Amino acid sequence: MFVRIPKFVQRIFPSIIWKNKTQTKQIWLTFDDGPEKNVTEFILSVLNELDIKATFFLVGEQIIKFPELTKKILKDGHYIGNHSLSHINGFKANNQKYLYDVEMGEKLVNEKKVELGVERKNKIFRPPFGRIKPSQIKLLKTKYKIIMWDVFSWDFKKQISHQKLYNNIINNVSPGSIIVFHNNIKSFDNLSKSLKSILIQLKDNGYSFSTTW
Repeated sequence: MFVRIPKFVQRIFPSIIWKNKTQTKQIWLTFDDGPEKNVTEFILSVLNELDIKATFFLVGEQIIKFPELTKKILKDGHYIGNHSLSHINGFKANNQKYLYDVEMGEKLVNEKKVELGVERKNKIFRPPFGRIKPSQIKLLKTKYKIIMWDVFSWDFKKQISHQKLYNNIINNVSPGSIIVFHNNIKSFDNLSKSLKSILIQLKDNGYSFSTTW
């Protein structure tokens, strides 16, 4: 299992953002798949305690299910991005279906921002599963910044120990890194035992956290 995305993969898809350019020790903390009851609340409590802002890539169907949690993410000062309506797999969908699913997810994300009067300079989209066809990239890249990652936590894997999760992040982060955690039930056990210690160590290592895209 790759924790860091190989550079040759990044070079194949240069229009996708895999890592941000920065002259300082900034990193981008992201959470995929939510909102989810208990899990999102836990993540927000840790972020609030440590005074860290993050980006949440939300699934439209989950926004519909948990509208108040979506509002809380925004009220706490975090950034939200589009993770599609139904967590669609781009490899298994035709372009028309994929584009519709992404646009419906964006509609729900935007509605919550407008409702709370939150400005968003850029539309950002993360492909569910990281799976997107070149033809789909071509259709979306003029409307969205397509955000992938360069450090993948594997926090949803039961066979990943809490120490391994900690090491996956701490040993692979560098300035400009985009880190992926998951805001879902599968990841909750690992996050509940490791997230706070990981973030404390990143701060101790001199990193700051950005939500500017």
